[in-house]
Amino acid sequence: MIALRLVRLIEHHSDELAAELVIKLETSSRTADLRKVPIDELRRRLQEILRHLSEWLLTKTGHDVERRYFEIGERRASQGVALSDFCWSIVLVKEHLWEFLQRQGSMHGPVEIYGEMELLRLLDQFFDRGLCFATEGYEQYSQLHDGSDAAPSKHAS
Repeated sequence: MIALRLVRLIEHHSDELAAELVIKLETSSRTADLRKVPIDELRRRLQEILRHLSEWLLTKTGHDVERRYFEIGERRASQGVALSDFCWSIVLVKEHLWEFLQRQGSMHGPVEIYGEMELLRLLDQFFDRGLCFATEGYEQYSQLHDGSDAAPSKHAS
C-alpha cells in the first residue's frame, strides 16, 4: 500500500518534522499564542502523533482520536492559548506534512497518485476530526471555568 509507505516516511522523519513544526508554530503570527506552551511539551505532542501516524490513521478508533484531541483542547484552553491560534496550529501541521511529501518528490505514476490521494483522505479525516474534538475539549474547559482561564477571542470587540 503506497499510502502506508508514505506514512512510514513521515514516521521515519518524525523528529525532523517535529523540529521544523515547532519553529513554524513559534514564528507564525497565526499561532503566536502557542508560545504559552512549553516548547518541550509542544515537541512531545507533535512527535507523539508523527512517530505513530500509521497507528492513528489505520488502527486507532474514532474514540481514541476523540479522547486524545479532547484532552489536547482542554490543555490548550487551560494554558490560555486562543482557540483560533490552536485551530491554526492543527491546520499548519497538516499542511507541513504535505509540504514534506512534496519535497520528497517521489510520486510520478497513477498508482503513486492514487496512494497520495488515499493518504490525503486519511490525513484530512484524522486532522479534521482532531480539530473538531480538540475544539470541543477547549470549549468544555472554557465553560467549566467560566472562560476565566481560557484566552479571549482575538476577534472580540
